[in-house]
This record gives sequence, C-alpha cells and structure tokens, in this order.
Amino acid sequence: MERSSLLTVVLVWAFLWISAIHADSKDDEKLLCTCENGKGTCMNGTCKGHICFYSWVHGHEERGCFSEVIYKEQCYSKFERLFMHCCRENLCNAFTTPPSNINGEPTPTPPELNRPELWITLSLLLLITTASMCGLVLFLRFRRAHGRNDVHGDHDVTILKVPDGDDPTYGDIFDEFCTSGSGTGLPYLVQRTMARQISLVQCVGKGRYGEVWRGTWMGESVAVKIFSSRDEQSWFRETEIYNTVQLRHDNILGFIASDMTSKNSSTQLWLVTHFHELGSLYDFLQYSSLEPESCLRMCLSVACGLVHLHTEIVSSQEKPAIAHRDLKSRNILVKRNGQCCIADLGLAVIHSQSHDYLDVGNNPRVGTKRYMAPEVLDETIRMDVFESYKQTDIWALGLVFWEISRRTIVNGIVEEYCPPFFDMVPLDPSFEEMKKVVCVDQQKPSLHNRLHSHPILSAIAKIMKECWYQSPPARLTALRVRKTLSKLDHDSDFSIEKLKRDI
Repeated sequence: MERSSLLTVVLVWAFLWISAIHADSKDDEKLLCTCENGKGTCMNGTCKGHICFYSWVHGHEERGCFSEVIYKEQCYSKFERLFMHCCRENLCNAFTTPPSNINGEPTPTPPELNRPELWITLSLLLLITTASMCGLVLFLRFRRAHGRNDVHGDHDVTILKVPDGDDPTYGDIFDEFCTSGSGTGLPYLVQRTMARQISLVQCVGKGRYGEVWRGTWMGESVAVKIFSSRDEQSWFRETEIYNTVQLRHDNILGFIASDMTSKNSSTQLWLVTHFHELGSLYDFLQYSSLEPESCLRMCLSVACGLVHLHTEIVSSQEKPAIAHRDLKSRNILVKRNGQCCIADLGLAVIHSQSHDYLDVGNNPRVGTKRYMAPEVLDETIRMDVFESYKQTDIWALGLVFWEISRRTIVNGIVEEYCPPFFDMVPLDPSFEEMKKVVCVDQQKPSLHNRLHSHPILSAIAKIMKECWYQSPPARLTALRVRKTLSKLDHDSDFSIEKLKRDI
C-alpha cells in the first residue's frame, strides 16, 4: 500500500514515545532494597533499583539491586554452588537465606510480578490495530478520489473533478499527512519516499535543464520536475527554499516534496509540485486569447505572487524576502481559474533584513537573456544589494505583461503570440545581441495602438513603461504594481455591476 512508509514512521514514533513514558515510569517505580557487600553500590545499607536480589556463591553472600535491563541475565543464571533469589518488593531481600540442599542444584526461577512488558505489548498491539484501521480508511478514501478522475486524450492531461476554479484537492492530502499548513511541503521523512510512490504518466515538457512529467500520487495528478545532472544546483536551491520558508500562496507554485531516486545506474533529482493542466503561460498564450478583464486578473495574479516573494515576513513563522531572478512566461503556470502561479526558484536570492544576511546561492546558471534587465546585461548591477535583484524582477514582469497584452482582444483585434524583442533579436539571442538592443540602443517592446483605446489595457501599458526604466531605482515596486492593478480590478468590477443595474 502506498501509505506503508508513513505507517512505519508513525509506529516508530509511537514506540519511542511509549518507551520514553515507560522509562519515566520505571524511575518512579524503583524499589528500596537491602544492600550488603555491594562493592561500593550500597548507601547506608540500602540501594534503589527495579529488582532486589540475594546471592550465595561458594559461601559468599551478597544483597543488592539490579536495573530492569540486566535482571534477566543475572536472576536466571544457572551455575553449580550458586543460589540467586530475585524479588519485587521493598526490602524483600533482607532476610533471605540459601536453601539447605544448595550443592549442585540450579538456581530457582525468579518471580515475575507486574511485568511492564505486558502492558507495552498490549499498547503496541492496540496502536498497530488503530494504525491499520486508519490506513484502511485512507486507502478507501483515496481510491474513491482516484475513481473520480477523468483522463482525456494524449494532447492534454487529467481533468480533476474539483470545485469550479479550484486547485486539485492537495489540501486534503496534506491534512492526512498531519502537516502544519505552513506551506513547506510534506514532512521531511515522507518526502524521502515520494519517488517510490509516484507513477510517471506523461512527459509534458523538456528543456536544457531537465524534464517535467505528469505523475499520479494518491489519486491526484502531480508535476514531477526531473533535473538533469548539469542543473543539480537548481534542485538543491529549490529544495532548500521550499523546505525552509513559508511559501504557501495562491500565486506561487505549490510544493509537495523533493526526492532522489536511481534509474539506469544514474541519480535522478525530483521536485514534486502541484500539477496545472493548462501548462505554462508561454504555452497557454500560444493557443488562447483573452478578454481585457481576464488579462487584468492574470497580470494581477502574477503581481501578487511576486509581492509575496519580495516581501519579508517577520513573525513566529518568518519568511525572508526572495528575488526570483528568472521571471518569464515559461516559469509561470496557468491555473484553471485563470490566475497564474510563479514557478522555478532555482536561481532565487534570499534576503533577511531582520537577521542581516543575503544568500545568493552558488548556482553557475544564469537567467534567460531575453528577459535580462539592462544592468545585468552591462554588468553594472550591484550584486551585494538585494534591492538590485528585485528591480531586475520588475523589468521581467513588464515583459510578461507585454506578452499577455498582445494576446488580449481589443476592438476585435488580437496579435499572434511573440516573445519580447522578437523583431529585434533572433530566436536564441546571444548575450551581446541583447546587450546592444537593451543597453546601447535602449529599445523597448513596441505597444500596439489598440491598447490605448481600452481603459484596462491602457493602464497596463502605462505600468509596463514604468517597469522598463533604464535606471533600476526609477522602476515601480511589485507592491505598487499590485495596488494599481487591484484598484483597476475593483473599478472594473464596479463598472460592470453599474452597467448591469442600468440595463
């Protein structure tokens, strides 16, 4: 059963807990025993232990006490001309004497009174029974959930039967695994077994840094990003960030687990996350066009995710500020409710003002050249200042908005999808080609005239321009972008409701 490893962990924890309780109770149950000739173990003619004993060996008598650990070895010893008597009452060894026929006779069996092993065994049996019942309930629940999944064709992936607009029911799974809801994935011990529990179904993406697969786990579809050996540092970085900070947010890709597995004598590095069947924003924009309101909410969701990354949270469950450093449409996923979530934190930079540290990692990989800000291309960026990294994210955010706005219908007109600077550099531009266009010529992506004829698109176009200032400090912050779009969204909702009332 898929939950066997979890049940094993639970049983081990329970056994250790019972053992600890038993150890504490044994300390309270120590007996006062008569102690004579105890070679330094006696104090004022007595000692404390779990077993009192009297021994007679070749005419030499000794009274004292044993711990629970060694009493069997001592009390059950069988040698000629040896008498050993063990008992479990205070001072019960005070008046014991050897029998008259001791020569050559075996040691009598010591009494077994109130043995603690009995209640430990019963407790474990009760625990195993309870755990088995829980496992059966979990199995039936997830088998029922699995039966609700509908699988469509080979071009798309599983459509999960969930409430309209919501993510798959990962929350239920997290609850079953007793997580705190902090957003850092499953418990670490459970993560270490994930690769054995997931069935890979379909490869949904390939790149120079690895593959992305749709897999099934406990009746749900999950995304499995398998890193190539050349991008090992990105796997380490994402694993580190997801396991140490509070990243659970609607607009950040949900993390489930990180694991290593061996295949064909080579090590695979897995990152398991929520699965979104619509794919990346880049893929989505190839075949989908948007209404202005949908464009606005999509842009707002990306801005919300970036604000959460950029913001340091100081609390009992604190979160440092994070700069993405590789924000682009391929690293943003589209959810079924039309919102987006930001993915791929392999290049992220971490900063904590309260603890005064800046962690840039040691990943040799660089960001995507097409989305690089001018200060990155001309190498004038201040690598020791966290704000510098946030400002490069804002440049890229403007480019993502530009991609979305091109695919938005205004006055019946929509443009085909194209990447930023498509008309200025080749498909795979070099560093020098991008530097010439962005730094030397100071070019910006062109904005179609139709955008200025719609209030929503006109406002988004204005935001784009303010994200593309050559001077990094002059650019908008993610928080300012989010606030502007939120107000626009609110005003848009109000206008639509007013129009409905007028009609």
